[in-house]
Amino acid sequence: MVDHTTVLIAGAGPAGLVLGNLLQAQGIGTLVVERASREQVQTRARAGFLGPNTARILTEHGLAAGMLHKGRSHGVCAFRGEDGEFELDYSTLGRGEVHTVYPQQDLVTDLVAEYLDRGGEIRFGSTVTDVDASTATIRYRDERGDGVATGRFLAGCDGGNGVTRQAVPGPRLTQDHGVSWLAVLAEAPQSMAAVTYAVHDDGFAGHMARSPGVTRYYLQVPPGDDPGEWTEERIWAALDTRMRTEEFGQLKKGPIVERRIVRLRSEVLDPIQHARLFLVGDAASSISPSAAKGANLAIMEAELLASALISALRHDDERPLAAYSRTCLPRIWRAQEFSRWMIDLLHPQDDDFHRALRRARLHSLRDSRAHQDFFAEHYVGI
Repeated sequence: MVDHTTVLIAGAGPAGLVLGNLLQAQGIGTLVVERASREQVQTRARAGFLGPNTARILTEHGLAAGMLHKGRSHGVCAFRGEDGEFELDYSTLGRGEVHTVYPQQDLVTDLVAEYLDRGGEIRFGSTVTDVDASTATIRYRDERGDGVATGRFLAGCDGGNGVTRQAVPGPRLTQDHGVSWLAVLAEAPQSMAAVTYAVHDDGFAGHMARSPGVTRYYLQVPPGDDPGEWTEERIWAALDTRMRTEEFGQLKKGPIVERRIVRLRSEVLDPIQHARLFLVGDAASSISPSAAKGANLAIMEAELLASALISALRHDDERPLAAYSRTCLPRIWRAQEFSRWMIDLLHPQDDDFHRALRRARLHSLRDSRAHQDFFAEHYVGI
């Protein structure tokens, strides 16, 4: 069985679905091949912080109905440390921009429905086994057996562990930041009005609201820790300590419904294209979650690639496609740099010198308007 389409897309995350929607809206045929089931795709709990550029893309292309109805504007974050707590109203700093909090699983659900309404097709439960970049061909396996799909172009949107990135030759610049987080999802309302970053000698802790009844917490843990060893009692005790609840008030607690280890690593491919294959999102660059840039980078790249493909297919102009890597990579590296800046700010070092530097950075962020403007611009932007 061989499927033919114009643009073949591997992966039904935000990158692949935004790309597919933008192309379908222009009458360009697409096929999405996704290894997970539709239920899994639409229930995977991931980051929900959408930057202003992402909100613009979704709104301009008719993909923002759910976000506009249920998303919440967020423009304040807080830092806690040994010298107390301070808030930054970043909606009044830098360019005066805000985040929209909208759970990624809800966004993906919206994008799947819209894509199918626009005439797109998704092969859920199909595992890509091989990629040929020169002919824009993939081989995959699903419950019916082995299949082949071909297109004029192929978009690799299948993540950092996907197959498509292996088909792009060239250097992979990798950094292991030496930090691991226990990512916890609690069925509990938010305990603080703002996203809160807690800096403590025991390790970093973070508080991020996801919905009125669900809150994401992060705890820095030793690399290699088993999430199963973190009982609910141990998790809440560590959060109480690092969030300094005796000083700032108790957390609103509830059942822990998810716990997993996140290793803070970064990887950038250069180039992010080869022959008829173009990488988007985590397939092109993996970024640590310290600055919530992953989904926002993916959607930015999807819009750029869609525009380039439309130029090639509608106007016989492949120059934007040829420049895809050169266009995306400077933005990717700026996001990587700010992500690394956040890692250095939030995580304790083993020596007094670096602990004092971290404290000085927090003081500067608290007191310096220039430092605050820098933070605000990079925190919400790409």
